Amino acid sequence: MANENFTLHTFIITGFDHLQNQKLLGFLILITYMLILLGNGINLCIILTDRHLHKPMYILICNLAVVDIMFSSSCSTTMISVLLAEIKTISYYSCISSMFFYHLGDVTICMALTLMAIDRLIAIRLPLRYHNIVTNSRTCLLIFLSWLFGFAVIGYIASLVDSVPYCRQPVIKYVFCDHPSLIRAACVDPEPYFFVPVIISMWLLCGQFPFIVCTYAVLAYSVTKLSNNSSKKQMISTCSSHLIVLFSFYAPKLVSILLTRIGVVLNLTERNAVLIVASLIPPLINPTVYCTRTKEIRKRIADVFLHKKIVPHHLKVISIALLS
Repeated sequence: MANENFTLHTFIITGFDHLQNQKLLGFLILITYMLILLGNGINLCIILTDRHLHKPMYILICNLAVVDIMFSSSCSTTMISVLLAEIKTISYYSCISSMFFYHLGDVTICMALTLMAIDRLIAIRLPLRYHNIVTNSRTCLLIFLSWLFGFAVIGYIASLVDSVPYCRQPVIKYVFCDHPSLIRAACVDPEPYFFVPVIISMWLLCGQFPFIVCTYAVLAYSVTKLSNNSSKKQMISTCSSHLIVLFSFYAPKLVSILLTRIGVVLNLTERNAVLIVASLIPPLINPTVYCTRTKEIRKRIADVFLHKKIVPHHLKVISIALLS
């Protein structure tokens, strides 16, 4: 971007300048980021290589893993660069790109959690029709539409950010590139530029989140009506996994809103801390939950580490048929 007095090439990130133990924080973020890549990578590899797991629920888990990797990478790489490599500048288009993928991940995670809740609702409420209603092709179509929606909305916001003027070397007081930090670094009144993001945030928090909570409330009621204890335990385990993932994502956002509503003013350090937690903890928890609480994934991991020979599902069926 350029105006008559200034041509913008880079942003300066100063969100960590006041910290004394920058290297320690940098290593913690690096380790967390590596664990995120490892956990989500394991989930993706296990599901993609096992045809038995090519089902709607696991396709949705794959989608969430891809989003988690994108979401965490868009912010972690900048923070690691600033803290460990001591590179406090970031090019204009790198910053815009990071902002785009960060907020795209934020939106698509919400959409992914909604699709997972609907999937479980149909599985429990309409078990006999589930396989007819929820197919792999329909699941992939819904995932594609959720990404398309995210690209359209965040693309529009990115175009607004790209149009703002800068009259001096812009300084980002936060810890990575996101929409608020870029707008506040510009020479404009920021309020008009927050209108669309606020509408989207309200829709995600006041629209999708209550819908997902109501969905799991209906699921909880349905589970209590099941007569088969084995089915009941399986459904409780599956739904509890989804709830852990759900609240790990929404909890930091809700806490921030709650503190604002009761009049607690967070300083810059506290805001950055909430931002880091909200950006790194959910992508770290998600693969951990699905690896440890999903029976099929847990069994496959155990087979790999115990060096058991994994027989494809269709060969198992043939073997059983021949033996009988």
